[in-house]
Amino acid sequence: MKKKLFFVAAFAFVSVALLSFQSTPNENILTKTEKKEGWKLLFDGKSMNGWRVYQNRTATSWEVANGELHARGSVTDKTDKRSDLITTDQYDNFELSIDWKISKEGNSGILYHVTEEFDASYKSGPEYQIIDDLGFPEHLEEWQKTGADYAMHLTTSRPTKPVGEYNHTVIKVNGSHVEHWLNGVKILEFQAWTPDWYALKAKGKWKDAPGYGLAKKGYIALQDHGSEVWFKNIKLRKL
Repeated sequence: MKKKLFFVAAFAFVSVALLSFQSTPNENILTKTEKKEGWKLLFDGKSMNGWRVYQNRTATSWEVANGELHARGSVTDKTDKRSDLITTDQYDNFELSIDWKISKEGNSGILYHVTEEFDASYKSGPEYQIIDDLGFPEHLEEWQKTGADYAMHLTTSRPTKPVGEYNHTVIKVNGSHVEHWLNGVKILEFQAWTPDWYALKAKGKWKDAPGYGLAKKGYIALQDHGSEVWFKNIKLRKL
C-alpha cells in the first residue's frame, strides 16, 4: 500500500512539474511562426549583442542577468556612469514587441528613429513613456504617463500592471502612422509630420528642439533615466 501511495504521489509531482514547465513560455526566442512572419530577435537573453551605448559613451549601468536587460539605476550603480542603450542597426518602418517592468517610483522609455547628433537620444527620437504612474513622487501630466507619446500625444486608456510585474508593449511605425499598444490594447495612434503634428510640437516641450521627431529612420533606444527597469523578449519585424 505504501509503495502504491509513493508511486501515486510521485506521478502527481511529476505531472504538476510538467504542467508548470509547459505553462511557462519560452523567452527571448523566436517561434517558427514568428520567423516565417519576418520577426528578428533584438535581445538574445544572454548578451548585449546588437546593442551599444548611445554615442559610444562609457556607461556601467546596464547588465544582462536572468534573461533580462537590466538598467541598474542610480540607486544600485553608484558610479553614475549612465546612458541610454541603442540598437546597432537602424530602422524606418517596423513593429516592435517588448516586455518591460519598472521599479517603484521609476521612470524610463522606449524611443525610436533616434539619431546621435544631439547630447541626448530623446532630442531626436519620439518616446513611448514608461513610468510608475501611481507611485512617482512628483505630479504627472497626462503626457508624462505610461504609454504616451511623450510630451505629444495622450493615451485613450492605460491598462498597466502593478509595479514589479511585466507589461507587454507593441509600437508600430509605418510611414507617418504610429500606434502604441499596451498589454494587448491599442492605447494611442497618430499621424506624424502633419500640420497638426507640427503645431503640437511647436507649442509644447519640443518647441526649442528643432530636430525632435524629424528623422524617418534611426535607432531603437532604451532609456536610462536613473531608475531600475528591466526588458526582455525584444523582437522587431520590418514593415
